[in-house]
Amino acid sequence: MSVKSAQAPLAFRMQPQSLDEYVGQRKILGPGKLLRRMIEADQLSSIILFGPPGTGKSSLARVIAKQSKSHFEKLNAVTAGIADIKKVIELAQSPLMSQNHTILFIDEIHRFNKAQQDALLPYVEDGTLVLIGATTENPYFEVNKALISRSTLFKLESLSEDDLREIIARALSDPKRGFGLIDVDLKDEALDFIVQHSGGDARIALNALELALRSSQADTQGRITIDLQTASDSIQKPVLRYDRQGDGHYDNSSALIKSMRGSDPDASIFYLARALYAGEDIEFLARRIVICAAEDVGLANPQVLPLCMSAYEAVRRIGMPEARIILAEAVLMVACSPKSNTAYKAIDAALAALRDGDCGEVPLHLRNPVFSQMREDFDHGRGYKYAHDYPGHYVEQDYLPEKIRGRRFYESSPMGYERKIQLYLNELKRLSGESPDESSKPQ
Repeated sequence: MSVKSAQAPLAFRMQPQSLDEYVGQRKILGPGKLLRRMIEADQLSSIILFGPPGTGKSSLARVIAKQSKSHFEKLNAVTAGIADIKKVIELAQSPLMSQNHTILFIDEIHRFNKAQQDALLPYVEDGTLVLIGATTENPYFEVNKALISRSTLFKLESLSEDDLREIIARALSDPKRGFGLIDVDLKDEALDFIVQHSGGDARIALNALELALRSSQADTQGRITIDLQTASDSIQKPVLRYDRQGDGHYDNSSALIKSMRGSDPDASIFYLARALYAGEDIEFLARRIVICAAEDVGLANPQVLPLCMSAYEAVRRIGMPEARIILAEAVLMVACSPKSNTAYKAIDAALAALRDGDCGEVPLHLRNPVFSQMREDFDHGRGYKYAHDYPGHYVEQDYLPEKIRGRRFYESSPMGYERKIQLYLNELKRLSGESPDESSKPQ
């Protein structure tokens, strides 16, 4: 190992040199898996690797570079431009490369703009370049759809605790790239702390190990001991896997809504806290809570929607940090309320009926006679019965258009306040002499 390499960070030095050294990602690199077969047969087609930081995207590209007979070029999308892309293309098209493919690895490909990505497209399509793109963002949001369609996508997951333990053990035992020549006593509780606080990121784990070791003094026997306190002092604050435009944003929002719908107040408040901790837009959170109040609580507790609307207005006016309390109250109110989605189902059923065909016109007796002559000439409003003139402020008459008369869109549930609604509707049917609906009668 050169002097320069020896001075490089441990995470850089411990990068795998072959597939056998590569740790993790068994779903895509295990025996017999597609990507492993492609690499071992040196028959790679264009791929895009996406996943959180520290999961091995760049390391995998380096392994491919070492194992492939193809010419390998690397660009970083942060610093590279179209001119750099053109240089690689010219090299790939030169007679010197006529017998070999050129693999172009682009790190952080999501940072390329549309023009830069478009510049790659024809050469990926005709096989001049085999593209390996790496990104921490969801490529469906950030990468040209035409480029995606010409590539195979592989998702890398955060490393497991067992993966991190294996990586740390290799770093401590490797005499050339790691600390194998140093007597290190890494206490079990210190190892557990590093593993548990690395967020599935190998780079964080190795950086913490290196900092702990280099900041500790050896004892008289030359042994360096890393205890829990040293590990705690050395590790970075865990990185929250949350990006406000990509998967983290949508996944956390989905978890928040599903937890409120599932009446789990603890999970609901956790996902709210996670969003706030990551700097999520508080108005976005308030809007999602309002929607959940209408869609999932609905008529089972009709007071929740106005409460959540008030919370939304308060959040807009007050802002953080106090807005967290308002949002917490709204989230807990939604999570702890009885649930009903009958309003959601009713409006969708009515819209579906309209999409399916002609539902008829508004009945004449319900139409508005803007001028009295319209009643005489066109029967607008003629025969309409004013409900307040009848016992119980109810009178039976047809309200739906004739073509869909008898259709039901609203089916009540026995949840919360909606039980009272069904009792009221059944009472109206009793007044009209109609038998109450036993199928939707509260249990």
